[in-house]
Amino acid sequence: MAIPAALSRRRDYEGPVLLSAGFRPFFLAASIWAAFGVALWVPVYLGMIALPARLSPLEWHIHEMLYGYTAAAIAGFLLTAIPNWTGRLPVNGMPLAALAAIWLAGRIAMLAPPVAGTVAAAAIDIAFLASLFALAAREVFAGKNWRNLRVLAIVGVLIAGNVVFHYETLSAGRADYGVRVAIASVIGLIMLIGGRIVPSFTHNWLAKNRSGRLPKPFSTFDAAATLVAAVALACWIAAPGQPLSGGALLVAGALHLLRLLRWAGDRTLADPLVFVLHVAYAFVPAGFLLIGTSAFSDAVPASAGIHAWTAGAVGLMTLAVMTRASLGHSGRPLAASRATQVIYVFAVLAAAARISAAFEGGLFLLYFSALAWIAAFGGFALVYGPLLIGKPPAWQGRVR
Repeated sequence: MAIPAALSRRRDYEGPVLLSAGFRPFFLAASIWAAFGVALWVPVYLGMIALPARLSPLEWHIHEMLYGYTAAAIAGFLLTAIPNWTGRLPVNGMPLAALAAIWLAGRIAMLAPPVAGTVAAAAIDIAFLASLFALAAREVFAGKNWRNLRVLAIVGVLIAGNVVFHYETLSAGRADYGVRVAIASVIGLIMLIGGRIVPSFTHNWLAKNRSGRLPKPFSTFDAAATLVAAVALACWIAAPGQPLSGGALLVAGALHLLRLLRWAGDRTLADPLVFVLHVAYAFVPAGFLLIGTSAFSDAVPASAGIHAWTAGAVGLMTLAVMTRASLGHSGRPLAASRATQVIYVFAVLAAAARISAAFEGGLFLLYFSALAWIAAFGGFALVYGPLLIGKPPAWQGRVR
């Protein structure tokens, strides 16, 4: 039987293993940049060193966690998932190298002195997500995969947020709306994609290993919970701290807590690869509830909820997806090693300490959170880096 040209090209790929699939360079880059960014941020925060970047240290830190590390993790996921969604050829080789180079150029532009002009640096940075969007849109439209237009729409909002971020920092010296748009976009992706993979992977594992209660299938409740959350996030972007926004966030948080409980995560303790997805998603309603409560009580700082979303939901979910995808797509058994479990523990500790630091106000928890974060993402780079760089793709040399 004749082999389709696309499949033959994928099978016959003989370039560097690192460029054989999108998850390889971008998961590795995301982990290194996440660890490096916080490792650099701590001495900057202490006043020990100064950044050459045009942004203030705080704006640089926020931007690089959202539009640097998180954007790389999103790229790795999308470039791996889209071929499964569309049945089309994965991006690899030189096109993938070019996209990775654009991401790296953005990181250099945002950290280096603005010798080429601040507008040029902003354009270089924005070019990565714009290129990723164009590539993903081409694949989704070519594959007529209309269901995932929602994912493209959220990535489009993330690009708009980056444009707004640069406009705000260029005109006013600090970002406001651009930060909230980015956080809301990423949380939206977690609700949308996490709402698929968490119950799906849970169902598959429980059906294979345990009889009894299974995750509830997607229903009107899930759609309503996601819609309410989208409205709440829009209110928060427009008017943070207002009672209307706070009330909407509290309702969204309660609905997504119920959504999580419907997925039978308590029955997955025996498989850390599955259980960690539930723990990561739990930070989504936690963020809604904390930020919502902060609109009505000064005892709860909004930053606690923001870091529940960023350090918790984003940090742990990216690690959960990166570890699982790296194992599965490189032909390794889907089992969390002791080292992988330690990575998860450090990520949870980093999030918990950072949320607690928002309440406590001292420096110890802040430093502890930073060290745990560095250990989690640096640990991923050390443990999974050799696999991403050196182990041939699972499909190499055979046709599936």
